[in-house]
Amino acid sequence: MVATFSRHAALTIVTMAFMGILVTYVETMITPALPTLARDFSSSYDTLSWVITAYILSGTVSAAIFGRLADMYGKKRIFVILSIVYSLAITLGGFAQNLVEFVAVRAVQGLGMGMFPVAFALLNDQVAKKDLALAQGVLSSTFTGGAAIGLVVGAWITQNFGWQWSYHSAIPMAYGLTILSATVLHDHAEKNQESIDFIGVGMLSAGLVAFIMGISEAQYWGWISPPIVTSFLLSTVMFLGFIYTETKVTHPFISIRLLKIRNVFLANFAGLFAMAAMFFLFFTVPPLLQDPSPAGFGETVLASGISMLPSALASMIFAPLAAWVTKNRGPKMSILVGNFIIFLAYVGLYFNRGSALAVTEDAAILGTGMSFLFVGIINILLLSTPNREAGASTGMNVVFRNIGSSVAPAIGGLLESTFVQNVLVGYLPGRTGNLPFVPIFYAFPSRLAFSYVYEVGMVFLLVSIVFSLAMKSVSVTTSSDS
Repeated sequence: MVATFSRHAALTIVTMAFMGILVTYVETMITPALPTLARDFSSSYDTLSWVITAYILSGTVSAAIFGRLADMYGKKRIFVILSIVYSLAITLGGFAQNLVEFVAVRAVQGLGMGMFPVAFALLNDQVAKKDLALAQGVLSSTFTGGAAIGLVVGAWITQNFGWQWSYHSAIPMAYGLTILSATVLHDHAEKNQESIDFIGVGMLSAGLVAFIMGISEAQYWGWISPPIVTSFLLSTVMFLGFIYTETKVTHPFISIRLLKIRNVFLANFAGLFAMAAMFFLFFTVPPLLQDPSPAGFGETVLASGISMLPSALASMIFAPLAAWVTKNRGPKMSILVGNFIIFLAYVGLYFNRGSALAVTEDAAILGTGMSFLFVGIINILLLSTPNREAGASTGMNVVFRNIGSSVAPAIGGLLESTFVQNVLVGYLPGRTGNLPFVPIFYAFPSRLAFSYVYEVGMVFLLVSIVFSLAMKSVSVTTSSDS
């Protein structure tokens, strides 16, 4: 049976799809440029991980806060405000002169991530339940469509004009989204008057920053040095304090009451570990492909972007099938299928990455799995959560997924900076003994570093599979609060 959307529902889907294309374009256009950014900012890969981490941490806070604010003050109003903030950050992105400035801009840009839970909540309000899985599949596929554009177009712009122009190219689209959302979206849903748990937000953010700081800097300061030990102790105290606080406040940042719902708890943690596995791929493939031989394959920025394109296309192509599986076999089945496929991709990355083509094939398999995973998790959350708390529930899910996304680059950067090999990159004129030229060596991540990253990714996926198996099966035609 073919879905028939109302005119307004169709316009809402188009607007949310445009947002997905824009955001994923901006994010993936940076992915092939990571080695370029490392050179331009004279940064190691573990320090460079803050380019991703700052964005994700900011987005983590934004998703939960603005998901809640959307329930309180209106989804359209909050979505438009976020699109304005996002547009301003995009405008400034290409003008950063050093890593500190770029990380700061990325942190502001991360506030725009709050659009995601609001977008899913708007779809939940405007699309008939029987067609909701398809609408979410369309939205999910446009995320990967934007990724496909970003990987190729962003890589081409970076290679020919510099990464700065990747940001400049997104400015018209960003302000176009603001205009479109202000004129198209409607919001007639009942508003909930609640408060924001700023203490919880602060404690979780401080705990994550301290934890990632400890991981990123431990190899330089020493794992048992006072600053690193202090970072991990502070992180532990903040996390424990956060859990305690969330049980006491009336409107918590992470609702312990919602987490008591079996599927909500399991889907959030499954998403956390699966997203970490995905970001291990994003953070390792560009250096693996672009670094000179024998550390890497010596590909161009554009070639590395094209190599990751099949991953995005596979995710887009299989999104309708993921929606069909979710609708007919339930979201739990879709999540399990996704996790299993991604695990197979990591087995391939570990054993079969002897060429750029092999890496491309493994990445394409991973993209297929992510399509099933995303559609399944969003649906099982919405089917297991009361409608009036849809914004808070999807916002919470973004928080958990972003925690995984922020931890992965830190772990990947640590391994890539710890296990290195020196590669001859050129010569300087001069005499050293009998040599007429002085050889120049530079340290790049070794093959062993990537093996360790993919081993960690497989462990994360196994944990996600265990959580998925424990989920309670639900149908798209029914919902459950337990």
